[in-house]
Amino acid sequence: MFWVCLHYPRLALEALHSDVPVDRPQAVVDGPQQRRHVVLANAAAGKTGVRAQQPLASAQLLCPGLVATPRDEAAERQALASLADHAYRYSADVSIAGPDALFLEVGASLKLFGGWPALERRMRVDIERLGHACTLAAAPTATAARVFAACRPAIALPAPTQLPLALDAAPLVASGLDPRIVAAVHGMGMRTLGDLFRLPRAELGRRIGQPALVHLDRMRGLVAETLPRWQPPQRYARRIEFGYGIESHTALAFPLQRLVREFAQFLVARDGGVQRFAIELGHERDAHTRIDIGLLAPQRDAASLLELARARLERVELVAPVHALALRADDLPPLCPLHRDLFETDRREQLDWPALVERLRARLGDAALQGLACVADHRPDRAWRFVPLSMQHPASAATSMQRPFWLLRRPLPLRGRPTRVLAGPERIESGWWDEGDQRRDYYVIETCSGQRAWAFVETGRAPDRDAPWTLQGWFA
Repeated sequence: MFWVCLHYPRLALEALHSDVPVDRPQAVVDGPQQRRHVVLANAAAGKTGVRAQQPLASAQLLCPGLVATPRDEAAERQALASLADHAYRYSADVSIAGPDALFLEVGASLKLFGGWPALERRMRVDIERLGHACTLAAAPTATAARVFAACRPAIALPAPTQLPLALDAAPLVASGLDPRIVAAVHGMGMRTLGDLFRLPRAELGRRIGQPALVHLDRMRGLVAETLPRWQPPQRYARRIEFGYGIESHTALAFPLQRLVREFAQFLVARDGGVQRFAIELGHERDAHTRIDIGLLAPQRDAASLLELARARLERVELVAPVHALALRADDLPPLCPLHRDLFETDRREQLDWPALVERLRARLGDAALQGLACVADHRPDRAWRFVPLSMQHPASAATSMQRPFWLLRRPLPLRGRPTRVLAGPERIESGWWDEGDQRRDYYVIETCSGQRAWAFVETGRAPDRDAPWTLQGWFA
């Protein structure tokens, strides 16, 4: 087993999506109203002496301009779940560890990614792209990896024989033991895990208790670890709450981008796509505006999804200030990527037909683009109709016969006589039931100018006599 621990030490602050400038002191606080304490402080607050676990009153004395923001544990859980979805691309064995860490068993994935150095580089690039502060470490046990992520980030111990020596030097404050136990053994003069390991087992058990002793055994691999495995949900739902009402589309661009990027990462991790999703704008008194977005084919490209969502959002009038933004998707079908040429040339300035259609629909509206479908009627002007693109048929009965794609709005008398008849006749007698009776013999002809046309004469008239010809359409 080769476990990686991803520790997000600033998740409590990052999950708030706060608009407080980075150079302004801010702290996340928690606890009863009369005994609030600091959970996490940003760099600006830390320079003034504000520290975690500090009473809020003491922190405000040190930093009078401190912005105290209540902790949002639901937002932290949602952010960690999103990170777990993203980590699923590296391993099928992902586990959430506490409020700010993830475990990944990557032993089975090392060969796939080209070894640990290559996998580590890829993970760090993705972590930086996500915008979260993160430390990572790897070890033969998940508990040991959690210890090293806190005190020796970037360490990787693939061999179990290297574990005891590395753990001996780890400080007790990074051990994951209860803070009261750490304070008690500190009073005895112990500072590292090695100090605990050198004590007789029975004596150590009496001092720290049986649960803490089992924790140390798991750390060293003496007791099997049982971790709950994370499973990506079958539906997707993410929501961002704002501290004030937003009244412009421009201000919604950044949170929308964050939601769509997380959604695209979720789709990549589960190797799927999306064909229908919705953007919800939350207003006061539980009112909301729903924007449904439908695609012709499943997609998961973040840039494409963001462009479609932004275009649809810009076409919606904001009837009230927006206090929350959510993205929901219930239908997540498998994704079948398009097959392209093995020696494909540079296509950066081109758009595939589906991508062009989706862009036009998003900017012009669903009704602006339509497809064609066949109707069970032999009369040429009634054998087709406009339909939504999602209902368009790839082929029709009309295209399988000698009929042109370009039909005139109404038939017109043909000027002159055809030079020759290329095909026909095709007799059409229909429409007696709806007062649109037609009795015609259709021919593919060549005109005197060399064009191929589709024309007819009335039933019973011979085309080689003086029967008048009527033009119905043109062939390409």
